[in-house]
Amino acid sequence: MARPFNFNPGPATLPESVLKQVQQELLDYQGRGLSVMEMSHRSEAFLEIAANAERDLRALLNLSSDYTVLFLQGGAKGQNAAVPLNLLGNRTTIDFVHTGHWSKNSIEEAKKYAQVHLAASAESSGFYHVPPQSEWQMSDNPAYLHICANETITGVEYSFTPKVSSVPLVADMSSNFLSREIEVNRFGLIYAGAQKNVGPAGVTIVIVKNDLLDRALPICPSIWHYATQKKHEWMLNTPPTFAIYVSGLVFAWLRREGGLAAMEKRNQEKADRLYALLDRGDFYRGKVHKKSRSRMNVTFDLPNETLTGLFVEEAKENGLINLKGHKISGGIRASIYNAMPIEGVDALIAFMEAFEKKNG
Repeated sequence: MARPFNFNPGPATLPESVLKQVQQELLDYQGRGLSVMEMSHRSEAFLEIAANAERDLRALLNLSSDYTVLFLQGGAKGQNAAVPLNLLGNRTTIDFVHTGHWSKNSIEEAKKYAQVHLAASAESSGFYHVPPQSEWQMSDNPAYLHICANETITGVEYSFTPKVSSVPLVADMSSNFLSREIEVNRFGLIYAGAQKNVGPAGVTIVIVKNDLLDRALPICPSIWHYATQKKHEWMLNTPPTFAIYVSGLVFAWLRREGGLAAMEKRNQEKADRLYALLDRGDFYRGKVHKKSRSRMNVTFDLPNETLTGLFVEEAKENGLINLKGHKISGGIRASIYNAMPIEGVDALIAFMEAFEKKNG
């Protein structure tokens, strides 16, 4: 049976070559007679897996020794609490740019520990744009500025890296991590759930600048205390070993594919093809402002709910699955992360053209 093209927003499609390697090694990892899922996290074999994963991630990001890499659990929602607990220090305010649902999650969690100041909000557009930085108004002395680099529900993504000189810049990059080149040294902290562009659900990647590791509040739980996790080489408890193993295979795949520069070019081409179709007429209607369009999650509406449901069903019959939009926004959402081949996007475009011809 041919594999369908999976446009799920997460857990998302994985590179087929990675899945085949996992399949090959599932029962017997490199002649050891057991699966990675059965290994001790302190065994020589797993420590080598972990070291290779961190090495390849650092190479992809050109990450300097000024930054610590942690493989943790709890997802981005866990980090919504962990970040203020670790970075608030002796300050009382956190600044946010509010661009949608996932920004709101971060904001609501941070309110438990600090005062929240909205430096900017996209609410006036229905959260269909990123406010230009010229409009941002920072508070006087925030602990840090937090952004969500890509909002998966509406399909909004930053097309720029904010320039913040006086406070650390923190980014939730769960849904566009490793999809393009970034200037890591502009960030104090980056966190990302793996299940979009990296690997299976279960591991959360945290990249934090070393000079921020001494700010944690006394109430910060040890399991989410960055300095403690660094001291224990993120093995304070049993880490999500299998998810780390698969993520490491994806990092190696990305390097073989040409790294983040090649991936950015490929992702831009996929997005450009889909958006070109949306811009050709009014049957498919995108709401996101052009400068804020996501390269990861392309969202659009059809003329009515009946056609939307029919689109999803007929797409599935044509091997194009998981295109239904989020329950908050409705419509259609095509998530085209790193592992989505350009052939999948072309197949979706061909289906969309035929569906419009039949129903438009």
